[in-house]
Amino acid sequence: MSFFAVLFALWIEQLKPLPRDNWVHDTLIGWTGWAGRNFDAGQKQHAVIVWCVTVVAPAVVAWLIYLALAHFSALAGFVFDIVVLYLTLGFRQFSHYFTDIRAALGRGDEAQARSLLAEWRHLDASELPRTELLRHVLEHSLLAAHRHVFGVFFCFIALSAVGLGPAGAVLYRLAEFASRYWAFKSRTLDVPANERLMRLSQRAFSLLDHVPARLTAFGFAVVGNFEEAVSGWRRDAALWLHANEGILLASAAGAIGVQLGGQAAPGVTPDRSKTFDVGGNPEAASARGSTPGSPAQTGHLQSVVGLVWRSVILWMLLTALLSLANLLG
Repeated sequence: MSFFAVLFALWIEQLKPLPRDNWVHDTLIGWTGWAGRNFDAGQKQHAVIVWCVTVVAPAVVAWLIYLALAHFSALAGFVFDIVVLYLTLGFRQFSHYFTDIRAALGRGDEAQARSLLAEWRHLDASELPRTELLRHVLEHSLLAAHRHVFGVFFCFIALSAVGLGPAGAVLYRLAEFASRYWAFKSRTLDVPANERLMRLSQRAFSLLDHVPARLTAFGFAVVGNFEEAVSGWRRDAALWLHANEGILLASAAGAIGVQLGGQAAPGVTPDRSKTFDVGGNPEAASARGSTPGSPAQTGHLQSVVGLVWRSVILWMLLTALLSLANLLG
């Protein structure tokens, strides 16, 4: 049933995507802000409480609702799975920026593409040269595809298999959002935040994303250039500070043969921490700076789309086979 829940959720999302400014995103902002205001007094233990209220509590509620509905009717539990997945999983939750940037570059409007990237990622892209602009779009799009599709998918499948229904999808989506929310307030809005809460949310999401990130990277390798993807995974992942991001991007770079990583010229991106942290391994970063491959070109945008969709098909087929084996077994 998990396979069909994901299939229907993706299908519905393609037919009726959530708009760019939607009530789900507004609700997440309101919920996370409310939890911070009411449970955070700046102490170490408060960071744990806020994170549990923000992330764990809704996942538990989703599980309890699923149990109640499934007890009443298996169909009702299945429909609830689809509804939750529709709200937490999907390409259209981020792809409008990618599509608009791609269209702007296609008609030669680089200024509009830079403006859209700045709006999407809250960074200064006004002076980015074309190659750097494309590199940023590729990197952010790959990470967004993982966090909005594959990460949610893997957590849903894993926890659904042990009877927790859509709790995994809710847990992943809220953990990912919380890890960005507190950092965004601290860095971009210059709003004081509990440093412990910010670090805890990022550490917790990194731990939760450990296996999903590696599964996504493996999928990229299987449907792309396997040898180069695996080599990039082993050789270049340390170019990024965060291991999960490094593994994903290094594998994708090898899979499609594009140059990712590195650092923009001085003055182009004043604060790279608003895009990606570089230098998990300082010696490796200074020695190579970026992955091997061709400099980012417009054609690589289509390559990324193909890579992601082939990965979706791969994991859906594997899920279907596992579901079939479970039914026959």
